Amino acid sequence: MPSRPSTSAAETLSPRRALWMLLALVGAFNMSTAFRTVGAIMAPPLQGDFGLSPEQLGVFSGAFHFAFGAMQLFMGIAIDLYGVRRTILTVFPIAIAGAVVSALAPGYVPLTLAQVLIGLGCAPAFLVCTVFIARHFAPQRFAAVSGMALAVGTLGMLFTGTPLAWVVEHWSWRAGFWVLALLAGAAWLWIWRSVFEPAPPTPVDDGGKETIVQALRRFAALFALPHTWGIVVLGSTTYAALITLRGLWMGPLLIERHGYSLVQSGNAAVALSLVALVGPVVFGRLDPGPATRRRWLVGWTGLMALLFGGLALGLPAWLDIALMLVIGLISGYIVLQYADVRGAYPAAITGRAMAAFTMAMFMGVAIMQWATGIVASLAKGAGHDPYIAVMGGIAAWLALSAVGFALLPQPPKST
Repeated sequence: MPSRPSTSAAETLSPRRALWMLLALVGAFNMSTAFRTVGAIMAPPLQGDFGLSPEQLGVFSGAFHFAFGAMQLFMGIAIDLYGVRRTILTVFPIAIAGAVVSALAPGYVPLTLAQVLIGLGCAPAFLVCTVFIARHFAPQRFAAVSGMALAVGTLGMLFTGTPLAWVVEHWSWRAGFWVLALLAGAAWLWIWRSVFEPAPPTPVDDGGKETIVQALRRFAALFALPHTWGIVVLGSTTYAALITLRGLWMGPLLIERHGYSLVQSGNAAVALSLVALVGPVVFGRLDPGPATRRRWLVGWTGLMALLFGGLALGLPAWLDIALMLVIGLISGYIVLQYADVRGAYPAAITGRAMAAFTMAMFMGVAIMQWATGIVASLAKGAGHDPYIAVMGGIAAWLALSAVGFALLPQPPKST
């Protein structure tokens, strides 16, 4: 893995230096956010070039998230064993290669395989941010700093709105992937130049260096804890609902249901992305603490379900957009899930706990995008509005996950 002389293990990063390093890491997270939301703008031209069905679009968009989620186990272990810097610098170039392959792809299959490469390369992008925050910022600041990082990282969605739509309309969807590849290369260089950290102590019982087998056993042990399953159920649904809307169905819905142009739908996507910047910062500062945080998570998830139910009603364009903007704003409560995970496990396994949660999030995105693609194809084949079926299905999914999270075991209060 790439490395440069790091800071001393005994050295503590100053707040200013830690913040600067975090911003560099968030640069890669920005690119991950951009890559995972290209579907909303790329879907119409890809349908035109390759004749893709809604189900194929779901597979194309879900391929990134499936690869991303599947790699979280290994990314959590790599971060705990080798550190934040070496992990992100080694893995992120795969995403750059995937963007290049996407730009050159001659058909649907290689294009989808390229999304797998991008997902693999982006796998550590946000996990390194959360672990870095957990290691180098005070515990009481975790929710607020995570909210800031999540908000700044959401800037990547701004590019996959109007700017990407403009590039696609004036050149092609292939040009869009070339631009993304160049921006991802710049993000890698920023991390290489800026991020260094003290090596964390390795959590082993015998005082020796932890092996990969030991690391895998510790990761698997997370799922033997009863409260992990409630975290997985909710974690696999909330972010999945937001990204399935913003990253896949928003553009096609506005174009097919309301007759919007590609740039007009891109403008709406930018508006949603902008309000999504605000939410994590607000909820990070409003974090009610462990005593009531879980009740907040259930309540806000229920509200998200109602809003998606509104999108299933076939309302006028301005109401559909208004509902989407409210969803983008309140989706900031997802940052409270990171704080919930941070407090649910011992500090020694923070990397793996965050990896398990992130794995649930992105496997959830992959499954939801694949499933809603099937739902849309079935509805369209039966002569029904596919977006009523898709949005209604997401609403039901959210409601069930809120119930599951409320009923499944909670973390012990002593954790």
